[in-house]
Amino acid sequence: MTQRKQAAGGQATGSAETETVETEAGTARITWHRAPRPRLVLAVSHGVGGGIEARDLTALAAVLPGHGVTVARVEQPWRVAGRKLAPAPKTLDTGWRGLWPALTAPGLPVVAGGRSAGARVACRTAAELGAHAVLALSFPLHPPGKPDRSRAGELLGAGVPTLVVQGGNDPFGRPEEFPEGPYRLVEVPYGDHGFAVPKRAEISQEEAVEVVTDAVAEWTGSLG
Repeated sequence: MTQRKQAAGGQATGSAETETVETEAGTARITWHRAPRPRLVLAVSHGVGGGIEARDLTALAAVLPGHGVTVARVEQPWRVAGRKLAPAPKTLDTGWRGLWPALTAPGLPVVAGGRSAGARVACRTAAELGAHAVLALSFPLHPPGKPDRSRAGELLGAGVPTLVVQGGNDPFGRPEEFPEGPYRLVEVPYGDHGFAVPKRAEISQEEAVEVVTDAVAEWTGSLG
């Protein structure tokens, strides 16, 4: 069951359409940023420490519709309900599965994506749901300071074309820590887990975000 309404979009995105979706994990919400001539849907969810207002998700929603990609920013049920702590990964996967019919409703190939924990969900469920590809933003390869607790298996098991965009100083896994595998990795120089760069960095914050949007625009353009 879904409900739709028009709402003001995030910064620099203009108007957007929101849709609530009932899932077995609770009520989820999709904010649609539709392309004039769409050929793909990119569905991206948030991590456990923030929402869809994250700088990378906001920037993708502003830029990609101009490249023929409709962006669906997904809020998991626990965020919609206002809870501060995310549930177990199994429950996150349940919420994502429940959203999938709404994401595929436009009749276009769907790229499953997300940042941090959202990227893990996309990887874990991609093959099962028939995702066209996976976008993993700030994939949490391991907890900070604990490289022995690797989550590489989730990434390597996605089973579809995958793009990882990773900050050069991400404590959850720097680019050089990632194993070889069937995916493409783009580094955001100096970026942390939220792609924030220090003031002393050789690139500005705006340029760091452009690395993300440029990489995703080029990659989605290459998908068949």
